[in-house]
Amino acid sequence: MFHSPQRQQLGIAVIGAGRIGTMRARLAAQHPAVNFIAVSDLNRDAAQALADKAGAQFVASSNREAIEHPSVNTVIVSTSEHEHTEAVLMALALGKKVLVEKPIALKLEDADKILRALETSSGSLHVGYSRRFKRRYLLAKEQIVQGRLGTITGISARLYNSRAQVFAMLKRDPGATPVVDSLTYYIDFVNWWLPNNPVTEVWARGQGGVIRDAGYDCDDVTFAVLTLADGALVNCNVSFALPEKYPSLGYCGRIEIIGKDGVLLIDDDHMEQLLYTEKSIPHIYLPEVSVNMAFLGSSAPGDWAGGEFWGPLASETRNWLDYAATGKPCALTTPQEARSNLEVTLAIEEAVQTGESVRLAR
Repeated sequence: MFHSPQRQQLGIAVIGAGRIGTMRARLAAQHPAVNFIAVSDLNRDAAQALADKAGAQFVASSNREAIEHPSVNTVIVSTSEHEHTEAVLMALALGKKVLVEKPIALKLEDADKILRALETSSGSLHVGYSRRFKRRYLLAKEQIVQGRLGTITGISARLYNSRAQVFAMLKRDPGATPVVDSLTYYIDFVNWWLPNNPVTEVWARGQGGVIRDAGYDCDDVTFAVLTLADGALVNCNVSFALPEKYPSLGYCGRIEIIGKDGVLLIDDDHMEQLLYTEKSIPHIYLPEVSVNMAFLGSSAPGDWAGGEFWGPLASETRNWLDYAATGKPCALTTPQEARSNLEVTLAIEEAVQTGESVRLAR
């Protein structure tokens, strides 16, 4: 017999009024279970601007005030990466359901603090890796689950972006490197697609260039080879040093999954829909950057069309809100998976710095 899930109304605190916090808040405002929104940001003017867009009932420059508000039972943490830990711990201590943007933290010690807090909390935690909600990656997961590729023996992945985006990332937080903040999506795919086959060893090399010339301690190109528990190999590389006006509005990627019984090739470069205009095309992350030629659909979170936001971030947000309101299972990254993602990306950076492979305890 079918039993309809128990529903509850949601009071949302959105912590951080940047680009992603703004999109999450506006999506939450449209969800039928949400009847209260609080917004906080250290920049109160930014918080007020988002509150006006999302119709929020409470605005603060103090994260604690928003999280502790009596009408709030769910919390979205969309702060800069180094500020995740404090806000997440605060919300878990009060037993609230939490969605935090990736990465879960920038240090393993902070990720472990969060996991320990979760053990004694009546709340819950999910981590926003929205690319899980992109159709081509969901279909990849399904082929692996159905056994159509057989045992996976190797994965090759690469990720490109422009230097304009990496400069914005590093200016916001020097620890938000392309490896820790972006290649982490591809490490998450490995965890998601092959949950019983963890990374055991990491080898990596990096090469500096224009990013270091701009004053940031970050390589232009990083190549890594990961060994999984059963001996399968993952080759992954990232470069966020493409020219500022490169026509991507976000990530350009490609993944090849090789199995004993098949191979799956995923082209995510977005070159199939190219727009050129004498008028400027805005960048979803970088309002000060515009281009005249763009690969449409290359914005990782999604796109505005017809007055609505469509794409992976919208689907992920709705999935999490459905879970928070009804208890329906959701496909978001677990905190344990997010901790593993962080461990691997930090190991990649350690291997680059030391020139030696890094073994992970499993």
